[in-house]
Amino acid sequence: MAAARGGLSRFLAAAALCVLWAAAVEARSPAARVHRHLKRLNKPAVKSIESPDGDIIDCVHISHQPAFDHPLLKNHTLQLRPAYHPEGLYDDAKSSLASDNGDEKPMLQLWHQNGRCKEGTVPIRRTKKEDLFRASSMRRYGRKQHPIPNPMSVDLTMLNEGGHQHAIAYVEGDKYYGAKATINVWEPKIQQPNEFSLSQLWILGGSFGADLNSIEAGWQVSPDLYGDNNTRLFTYWTSDAYQATGCYNILCSGFIQINSEIAMGASIFPISNLAGSQYDISILIWKDPKEGNWWMQFGKEYVLGYWPSFLFSYLADSASMIEWGGEVVNSEPDGAHTSTQMGSGRFPEEGFGKSSYFKNIQVVDSTNQLKAAKGVGTFTEQSNCYDVQNGNNGDWGTYFYYGGPGKNSNCP
Repeated sequence: MAAARGGLSRFLAAAALCVLWAAAVEARSPAARVHRHLKRLNKPAVKSIESPDGDIIDCVHISHQPAFDHPLLKNHTLQLRPAYHPEGLYDDAKSSLASDNGDEKPMLQLWHQNGRCKEGTVPIRRTKKEDLFRASSMRRYGRKQHPIPNPMSVDLTMLNEGGHQHAIAYVEGDKYYGAKATINVWEPKIQQPNEFSLSQLWILGGSFGADLNSIEAGWQVSPDLYGDNNTRLFTYWTSDAYQATGCYNILCSGFIQINSEIAMGASIFPISNLAGSQYDISILIWKDPKEGNWWMQFGKEYVLGYWPSFLFSYLADSASMIEWGGEVVNSEPDGAHTSTQMGSGRFPEEGFGKSSYFKNIQVVDSTNQLKAAKGVGTFTEQSNCYDVQNGNNGDWGTYFYYGGPGKNSNCP
């Protein structure tokens, strides 16, 4: 009898070990890892809104957003507004998305057609398992790795290293505490799913080596990241040249959103048409001189949130360079230059209604004054593929046209 009981005990113990082993194996399975990653990214929603483009926008309580997963933000006191705005803002149109249609106030983002989030919540584009599957790995999802355009050092033998090409305007040689621009919005065509096209501003600190700090914001078309060819509002940050820190939008802890109306990564609507209506977005990023955090504003009304200063080393003080302009990935499909477009896909000389532009480009100085950018330089790796031309006038301040079609008879 005792032997039988002993045998039963050993059997039960072995069975328990088998169950534990099976559970451990299941926990390490790809499906389980995807589930855990989605759970980290997608916080419990007060309300969910389905966008016409298929996105799900979750209205998440402001204190439950991904930013607060950062260990240094566990006891962070949330700032609901900046202590100071820069002085000398241009008189923007009332809407964040300006058009040439008189007093019409167009929608800002496509999901607004089906609802809005309430005060006290923030809209977050839900990450789906298909988004993770498109990434090279879950660890790299929402992150990029490429060189920032460095106008001071152009090595033509390394022209297409990493496959990134640019057409930008820039200022350097001073301390900068922010930047602003009004950006023409288009939907450039992308040749390969692993390529993208974006138009943004860069706030840069440090060298162009492993210590680079960068805050970025603008619009982008990125099939790999979003699964479609829509034009979307985006941000990015890094404190180590894209190695281990930072991410797009709020796909990691870092950027703290306070606004209930604008979703990072959501589709912008409407967009410009060739020789038709032109639509612009206005973006301002500046360092609050009291708290030291870097704030982002969309248009005149929408203060979206901030990057805490402790995320950065050099940018904890100031930026050493500001860049504005376009960037594409050229993966050289079939050994030829990509036909992925930058901006509108037209060259700068075609002008308004055809070529994309940045206007009223400004910087924030050490006295928290927003001033027209002076001593603006331009840079592009291959002007036959994508080009940039700058100018100045009374209505547009300092401006430039930029972009191009990529592959053409002069850019094989």
